[in-house]
Amino acid sequence: MGDNATHHHISSFFLIGIPGLQDFHCWIGIPVFILFILTLLGNSVITVTVKLEPSLHQPMYFFLCMLAANDMALASSTAPKMLGIFWFNAHRVVFNICLAQMYFIHTFCIIESALLVAMAFDRYVAICIPLCYTTILTTPVVVKMGAVGVIRAILMVLPCPLLIKRLPYYTKCVINHAYCEHMAVVKLASANTFINRVYGISVALSVMILDLGLIATSYIKILQAVFRLSSQNARSKALGTCAAHVCTILVSYTPAVFSFLTHRIGKKVPPSIHIIFASLYLLVPPTVNPLVYGVKTKQIRDQVVGLLFSKKKISTK
Repeated sequence: MGDNATHHHISSFFLIGIPGLQDFHCWIGIPVFILFILTLLGNSVITVTVKLEPSLHQPMYFFLCMLAANDMALASSTAPKMLGIFWFNAHRVVFNICLAQMYFIHTFCIIESALLVAMAFDRYVAICIPLCYTTILTTPVVVKMGAVGVIRAILMVLPCPLLIKRLPYYTKCVINHAYCEHMAVVKLASANTFINRVYGISVALSVMILDLGLIATSYIKILQAVFRLSSQNARSKALGTCAAHVCTILVSYTPAVFSFLTHRIGKKVPPSIHIIFASLYLLVPPTVNPLVYGVKTKQIRDQVVGLLFSKKKISTK
């Protein structure tokens, strides 16, 4: 049985990086590195700011801290290996490590989606039923919502590596990708992968349809409530509190939907374009989210400026 298991899989995969652009890998690594560093810095600043400032100890900012932690984890599960490929020609990845990377990437993506739903619900309660905000969104409820999002992602993605483990991999070991993406790994199997493909598509579609449906429902209710307000100023203020969240949704879902569709429908899309988009949708949202919330949310902006300048005053004394 043990001997059979060892011959069931090749020992490692060879990650190409970006096919056709291998000569530019060294240069492509620079924006990847910058995005990774900005992700770690920006999300750390958001987390520290919320932790240090008691006025930010509210559900909206707790969800934002969860998003920041998830963004850092998502970037850390992809960027270091990409940089290894682009800068150090470290193309090889052990079979099980490849599955682990694939598992973490897809799990963090689904957690991200769940957190965007939770944040949409937070805005719905704040605008549509403001008097009940503190009684509905208590700290235990916020923690439970975060936990449900994490558990859902863990359980939904878990069958993917388990289903791959039962497939034989004898000959093909070259992955035309910059990281271990589910479909890219499945395609290399030396057997029928119908179950894997159906399960992968089912997870992606169910998450997108459910989560985007819930977010859309929240915003329809929010817009109905906002247009019932009599003063223009009150409407602007209410919509202003949603601006950062809407930007985050657009940044997160647009490249994800494009990447998903090109994988299934866009046969004429060059592999390099597809892989660049697939990489961007993992690297750009984690970088942009803290910037969006920093610029669009006055409380965070004020606190970050306050922290920076108070430190400068202390250092000059």
